Amino acid sequence: MASENQNLGDQSASGNLKLQFVPFSSALDAGFWHELTQKKLNEYRLDETAKVIKGYYYNGDPPGLPSRLTLEFSAFDKNGPTPARCCPAVGSLYNTNTLDSFKSCDKKALLEQAANEIWDAIKSGAALDDPVLLNKFLLVTFADLKKYWFYYWFCFPALCLNGIELIKQPVSIGEKFSETQVLEFQRSYDDFCQNEGSTPQPYFLIRYTETSFALSPLRKFHQFYKDGDKVTLGVYDPCTLSEYPGWPLRNVLVLAAFHWGSQVQSIEVICLRDRTLQGDRNTKHSIIFEIKLPQVAESQVCPKAVGWEKNQKGGMGPRMVNLSECMDPKRLAESSVDLNLKLMRWRLVPTLDLEKVISAKCLLLGAGTLGCNVARTLMGWGVRHITFVDNAKISYSNPVRQPLYEFEDCLGGGKSKALAAAEKLQKIFPGVITKGLNMSIPMPGHPVNFSEETMNQASKEVEKLEGLIAEHDVVFLLMDTRESRWLPTVIAASQKKLVINAALGFDTFVVMRHGLKKSKQEEASGSSDLLGSSLFSNIPGNKLGCYFCNDVVAPGDSTRDRTLDQQCTVSRPGLSMIAGALAVELMVSVIQHPEGGYAVASSSDDRMNEPPTSLGLVPHQIRGFLSRFDNVLPVSLAFDKCTACSPKVIDQYEKDGFQFLAKVFNSSHSFLEDLTGLTLLHQETQAAEIWDMSDDEVI
Repeated sequence: MASENQNLGDQSASGNLKLQFVPFSSALDAGFWHELTQKKLNEYRLDETAKVIKGYYYNGDPPGLPSRLTLEFSAFDKNGPTPARCCPAVGSLYNTNTLDSFKSCDKKALLEQAANEIWDAIKSGAALDDPVLLNKFLLVTFADLKKYWFYYWFCFPALCLNGIELIKQPVSIGEKFSETQVLEFQRSYDDFCQNEGSTPQPYFLIRYTETSFALSPLRKFHQFYKDGDKVTLGVYDPCTLSEYPGWPLRNVLVLAAFHWGSQVQSIEVICLRDRTLQGDRNTKHSIIFEIKLPQVAESQVCPKAVGWEKNQKGGMGPRMVNLSECMDPKRLAESSVDLNLKLMRWRLVPTLDLEKVISAKCLLLGAGTLGCNVARTLMGWGVRHITFVDNAKISYSNPVRQPLYEFEDCLGGGKSKALAAAEKLQKIFPGVITKGLNMSIPMPGHPVNFSEETMNQASKEVEKLEGLIAEHDVVFLLMDTRESRWLPTVIAASQKKLVINAALGFDTFVVMRHGLKKSKQEEASGSSDLLGSSLFSNIPGNKLGCYFCNDVVAPGDSTRDRTLDQQCTVSRPGLSMIAGALAVELMVSVIQHPEGGYAVASSSDDRMNEPPTSLGLVPHQIRGFLSRFDNVLPVSLAFDKCTACSPKVIDQYEKDGFQFLAKVFNSSHSFLEDLTGLTLLHQETQAAEIWDMSDDEVI
């Protein structure tokens, strides 16, 4: 900006040297870019309108350092405190949405607009009352948040006023004043700042004698000086060069010429520079000089303005900073993984509450085909807390269908699925909080009474599972067998935890949420009937059935006397990915609903209606038929004789704990059927069939 520095050494027609100023160098802290990233993603989004930000400058730097205007993470808090011994500067941030917008932004128009605002503040006298208005700055940015490249162009608008000439060259105040006068000046300035708000003041008026200094704000010019008094203007100066003043002097001289030029022909300027050297304060290097002050007519239009910063090569152009190279890769990943989610909110789902999703603690019971796909989709939604439970090892058939495992995981007998899955999640994204537990889940029809040792082991596993469910918000049932889902269903129903269940057939699947039970007091205070409800509509979450509610047979050992294909879940390869993804999407939809797990279930009939959440429907079940590429959304009531979630089972579990569970594990399925009334139901049904048959015979 040679023109902005006014070509050092030029002389005016009168032979006096023109006054020259050292421009600001922008100093944008990494914290500023981090905060801009958060503002862009969470607040500004696609908004390109000007935002008020605040920077500051300091006048205590050692010789040779540039005059810095600093912006840090606190720049976006316009009412926040200014760092000690720093002067504030208020600016406008224009954050563009594309690199093309950044390049094509009308820099000339922005500068003219800012200059007019400064000029209006000078003419109206507002800048006399609040001199910070003279220190306005502009910042145009573009943030490439995929690469963490930030393009920016900084401007400190300065009005160009002709006729300002040097009468006396700058010298240090150590040469001009005695030691006593320098100390008195320091003390007077400190008292002045204390009276004006305890922060450094950018501009002030000075009156001094051989033994005293008096300081005053600009607004009191006419009260402070009498006719014929020598006028001395003080500036808090960030420049470190002994020959030139800093950029903040420019606009205040325009103000002085406009308001006082008709009364004084020249003024003295003291550029205060306040260093601390080896613990001792020193202001002797501050400079003092005298200038000729022109008159400015009230009718004059806004002077020409300059102020755009040069780039690193010394040319007129923007700068770019690449933070990806200096950022911790883990922090970079953590910021980037949520980018897709936050972009969703900009235009597509502005009401999406990401914090509810990200903060959900998810327990995955089963780390096989479904577990792997559910985990990957959870990470895509930004979920940070994932726990795996499984007792199987990785076999050679697993890696091609289970995306968290590799061939090496199968060697040597195979790694534990749960442990390997947690380890792989950490490699994919180090910011995830994950662990794997290699443990078995006791099941109905699988006796544990072989010895005291097996009973104790089963008791410990039950206790551990109860603790895990208590620690998590959502429980995913992703196991191979029906009976392995029974115990977590009972525990989660008792603890009132949201359960998402996914099960596969060959070309069919079911994904469902279990009904979220209410306490007896809550049930009593609510409506006891389901007015207008049917099997397909208006069923609230607390009345919905669980995975076992549609069965009239208690769970038992489903793998006994079965062939290999009957023991394994044989499915079309794409089915688990579809079901796993839908299980997570169902969880997210439930969480986004204001009533959460108590939300009324959406059915297939609701597909043409207004969805209850910004993400759409909140079904009870999703039953898919891959052969037809079709899904249906059935809804069913909780079964009062359910072997898992009925009041009789839950009450018995809460009353007797492991003693009750041990009876279930060690007995045949008739124990649960007797308890819940299924046995009696079978008998009544059988009797009705016999009676119907005899009627037919009579007829």
